[in-house]
Amino acid sequence: MKVNRIRQNVLPVLAAFIWGTAFVAQSVGADYVEPFTFNAARSVIAFLFLLILCLVRRKIQKGIVESATKSWKNLAIGGTCCGVALTVATNLQQKGLETTTSGKAGFITALYIVIVPILSIFLKKKAPRAIWLSVVLAVTGLYCLCITEDFTITSGDFYILLCALCFSVHILVIDHFTQKVDGVELSCVQFLVVTVLSAIGMLATESPSMEALRMCAWPILYVGIFSSGVAYTLQILAQKDSNPTVVSLLLSLESVFATLAGAVILHDRMSGKEYLGCVLMLIAVVLAQLPEKAPKRAENKI
Repeated sequence: MKVNRIRQNVLPVLAAFIWGTAFVAQSVGADYVEPFTFNAARSVIAFLFLLILCLVRRKIQKGIVESATKSWKNLAIGGTCCGVALTVATNLQQKGLETTTSGKAGFITALYIVIVPILSIFLKKKAPRAIWLSVVLAVTGLYCLCITEDFTITSGDFYILLCALCFSVHILVIDHFTQKVDGVELSCVQFLVVTVLSAIGMLATESPSMEALRMCAWPILYVGIFSSGVAYTLQILAQKDSNPTVVSLLLSLESVFATLAGAVILHDRMSGKEYLGCVLMLIAVVLAQLPEKAPKRAENKI
């Protein structure tokens, strides 16, 4: 019981730490290579890492993993849908990191936790009452973070905001297909799709060079192996027999780690107004994940 509690609390925080610090690695990578090139490189590393992991899991847990993926057709469709959504999201995020700080990017990206319940309404799923307060707080936080004195938003902030929307779609697609296929195998296929699509975008619109890739090899390796491979695996292990609301709340701490990592490693500095925006968005993220109180049952009168 104690081991399960440690797994359910420590692993998602560790995953959040990896994702948060990955914003710094992505920010460094943006100084050397363009978005499609960076994501093609990180995705092929993630794909190979997860492919090896899938093969090892199938060998160790023979029969268990095989029964989890009942249909290769579902795996192919799910992996493609997830891969397309993730390709758009990660490339928008990488593009935004060219002109915005890793801390701001981390907090704006965390808006997916607020956006997901709103999008769920269109799927005929009821949104908790607290979500509407979360939306107000998040919009106020975004104003403090992104809107300058002349009431404009930077292009980088706008790209990250679009990225948060795409990540929301990505989460909903994953939620649908994880009921049908194995989660790690789904991730493996999605990163194969991201690799192919990002490589096409790279060859069509960018001019990659081996020297530039060599200059940011460590950030690419960190994001490819740890952010895409290890952190995703930690998330799956944490969610086993866990309350998804609690795990999601812990995972949302990536925005806090992103800000701290940007301040410590890259020496990013934000104004008081921007820090207020961070606090408001973090509160919105927390409120969006709080479970709604169950209605009290009327006592039967004798």
